[in-house]
Amino acid sequence: TVGGRKMAAAMALAASGTRARSPRAPRCCALAVMLFPRAAAALHTAPPRVDLRSDTVTKPTAAMRQAMAAAEVGDDVFGDDPTVKRLEARVADMFGKEAAVFTPSGTMANLCAVLAHTWERGSEYVLGDRAHVFLYEQGGGAQLGGAHPRTVATREDGTLPLEALAAAVRADDQHYPRTTLACLEQTHNMAGGRVLPLPYVEEVGAWARREGIALHVDGARVWHAMEALGQPAAALAAPADSMAICLSKALGAPAGSLLVGSGETVRRARRLRKALGGGMRQAGILAAAGLHALDHHLDGLREDRRRAQVLAEGLAAVDGLTVAGPVETNIVIFTVDGDRGVSAEDLAARCAEAGVDLLAIGPGLCRCVTHLGVDDEGVGRAVEAARLAMEAGPGGTGTEKGAGPYR
Repeated sequence: TVGGRKMAAAMALAASGTRARSPRAPRCCALAVMLFPRAAAALHTAPPRVDLRSDTVTKPTAAMRQAMAAAEVGDDVFGDDPTVKRLEARVADMFGKEAAVFTPSGTMANLCAVLAHTWERGSEYVLGDRAHVFLYEQGGGAQLGGAHPRTVATREDGTLPLEALAAAVRADDQHYPRTTLACLEQTHNMAGGRVLPLPYVEEVGAWARREGIALHVDGARVWHAMEALGQPAAALAAPADSMAICLSKALGAPAGSLLVGSGETVRRARRLRKALGGGMRQAGILAAAGLHALDHHLDGLREDRRRAQVLAEGLAAVDGLTVAGPVETNIVIFTVDGDRGVSAEDLAARCAEAGVDLLAIGPGLCRCVTHLGVDDEGVGRAVEAARLAMEAGPGGTGTEKGAGPYR
């Protein structure tokens, strides 16, 4: 009807936010909202949230879901899931190692590695004091395996001084635990996604071999290191005896990591996985997501890095925010000047009200992570939300100035 067409036009006008040429249009918009409030609300929906808390928040794409639904499966504990076996063989070959084992999480992959290399209970492993394995994985080596961690100071770029590593190795004395393992992290989370230079990792690997100890690399975001360095996976893994590789961060799979290494290391890790409750049955559904990601998502890592750099430039231009160090991959860590009356927690809360999620990771410290679920518009919204949140000052929210999700 004519009335229905007018109402539809008024509703479209209300949704568009544009001003009509006719003076009657504003009255039509108001009438439409009064008569059809639910329809008006539906047309005035908020834009999607910009989630920068981590690259673990990605959701499977439609194509990935199709690959998962079509996956050929078996019982992985019995060793007869063909899709898991295909993923393990492919990743082992990519990284130049004899074997790989699929685990539900990166924490489990790291724990299996630590315990495989500290097989004798009471052994010690050396790692950085800002390592993810040390800070955020519940001290699993000690808690579940009787492996004693010994830390050395982490440099700002995520490297560990070779002389400090050497000094941390115990003498062969009955009073001390035996040092059997050293750990690195590539890329380094708490260093802002910094990439460990390949010559440095090679130097540490050569030192570990001379000492007769193993080298494990937590490669949760090694895919980004590959992209940033322009190096193949095998080159980055060559200095290490084992490496944990995550599929649910950079590559956007819903779950899963792999541990690559020698046949004996992976044999031990597979036993440990079972003891830790990580033996899955028809796990090919998850493995298929990993295979799809390897086929389709590696090329997007360059865009993740570019967007992180754009985000860092925008945040650095906001009064009261300082980006901590160069942005080499997809992580941006920045400080919040508390003297302005806004804490890191305040900033995160205000940005969340504006539809932008980020993490407060310490006093005056925030982190953002770009990923395949964040586009250029999302980066721009994040910078604007942070700017308005800081400008609001003590007690403000930032949303009253237009950063809210409906504006």
